[in-house]
Amino acid sequence: MMHHRKNRRLNKFLLWFAIVIATLIIAFLIYFKIVVTLTPPETNDLSALDFERTKIENDFYVCNNSWLKKNDAGIWEMYLEGDAFERGVINGKLTKELIETQEKIFVGFINKMIPSKFYMNFLKYFVAWFNRDIDSYIKDEYLREIYGVSFSSSDKFSYIASSYHRILIYHAAHDIGHALQDMNLAGCTSFSAWGNRTQDSSLIVGRNLDFSIGDEFAKEKIVMFVNPDKGYKFMMVTWGGMIGAVSGMNEKGLTVTMNAAKSAMPSEAKTPISILAREILQYASNIDEAYAIAKKRDVFVSESLMIGSAEDNKTAIIEKTPEKVGLFETDSNYIICSNHFQSDVLSNDENNLKNIKESSSIHRYKRVNQLIDKFQKLSVYNSAEILRDQKGLNDKNIGIGNEKAINQLIAHHSIIFKPTKKLVWVSSYPYQIGKYFCYDLDKVFKDFPALKENIEIYEKPLNIPADSFLFSVDFENFKKFKKISQLINNAIENDNEIELSDKDFINTNPENFMTYLFLGNYYNYKREYQKSMDYYEIALSEEVNSLQEIKIIKEKIKNCKESLN
Repeated sequence: MMHHRKNRRLNKFLLWFAIVIATLIIAFLIYFKIVVTLTPPETNDLSALDFERTKIENDFYVCNNSWLKKNDAGIWEMYLEGDAFERGVINGKLTKELIETQEKIFVGFINKMIPSKFYMNFLKYFVAWFNRDIDSYIKDEYLREIYGVSFSSSDKFSYIASSYHRILIYHAAHDIGHALQDMNLAGCTSFSAWGNRTQDSSLIVGRNLDFSIGDEFAKEKIVMFVNPDKGYKFMMVTWGGMIGAVSGMNEKGLTVTMNAAKSAMPSEAKTPISILAREILQYASNIDEAYAIAKKRDVFVSESLMIGSAEDNKTAIIEKTPEKVGLFETDSNYIICSNHFQSDVLSNDENNLKNIKESSSIHRYKRVNQLIDKFQKLSVYNSAEILRDQKGLNDKNIGIGNEKAINQLIAHHSIIFKPTKKLVWVSSYPYQIGKYFCYDLDKVFKDFPALKENIEIYEKPLNIPADSFLFSVDFENFKKFKKISQLINNAIENDNEIELSDKDFINTNPENFMTYLFLGNYYNYKREYQKSMDYYEIALSEEVNSLQEIKIIKEKIKNCKESLN
């Protein structure tokens, strides 16, 4: 009898305990959902939602006074006007399919990086919590524009979050890549020259956007021309759903490009760098105004913003971390930016010194310096040569696609500006080896608003021809190298056997350390440790892209030796 009473009391206690735990969990989930839900901005006038997209012909669409079309090299060109919400809505309607394509590629990339559903769900909630207050750090104008775009996003990804929430958070993807332990998604190189370092003394700016989410992501790039109701008219290179700026120039001849720097782990999201760059592009006419805007905004990762200014006829670099901001200028009539800081304020920062020591940043910086010295006076054409350069220091052959090269063959786009003439050259697919198309910013805004027929808006006589490398045997070999590398990775990840000729694979890219690293990894997976170790040793004898990678390879060799013993 006593035993039954004890059991009843225990069962009653366990029931109440379960109820309390369940109540706490439900309360936490409700609290979590309330805290992390990003509410769209209040918008009184929703009439833009009634605008309809009209198809003029294949790959040419018009919506109200704006339009989207694809040129003969596959670059999408878009003109956009109106207030913030209207711009967003029209942008979304014009690029609806592009938004879905880019989101599919982006989500696929993340799923490949993190194949575990458990960790993916954890990441989903981590990112939601991390970004819980991000909208309080973004101007209402840009929240409205993003909200407008979100009406055209696909329901296929609603399991991740609401359309508005997703589109907003994607604007911090570059920054979150930093936050998640330096995923090395971006390793860009840029430079500028003016005065006695250019052929006509006017300012030139060049940059590669090496934002690596895969080749497919770069296929549907958009050259966007924006005529906003506030601020300056501007152009920028972007992709479906993205209203932030990564490369652009406004009607005052002010250019903005961004280069990632080493960051400490932040605790929460603030202003995404692309949104800060967009604000500078839209509202600054010179370096001082750009710097003033940068000082006003809180960011959560470290970044360099290269600002070219026709008004100042020079370029400066705004270096910004979550705690500090510095302005780097030179007296040498040229400036170079890779992925480390140079200003007095930040050059001795602990993270920066570590980045200089361990990454490829200083190597690319020195290589640009060598090429600027080689050409002496830069033109648009030799600037393209610099951006396409695949050699290491002192013209050393370091293999195709090495991270130490200025041209790593991963670029989303490459761009060259002549700010005083409002001219911009944008590379066509693939990477920066396709033809550069020239656009005259003044002419586009004067002659092509309300376009009703599919005519060329670029300056054909000023286009820069494709790199001869595009038509070479080496490029064909590089494509084979990438394909076989992927087969090797898939074999290791999925425990598959593949037919592999070591000699044939090596011949696709014999000077690149990655060739031997892939082979070492494959034979390590097959437990052929001596063969694996031999290939790792060969990899170390080539130009390895960073000290961090050298440490990883040495650790692999150590593990092979232990397995052999």
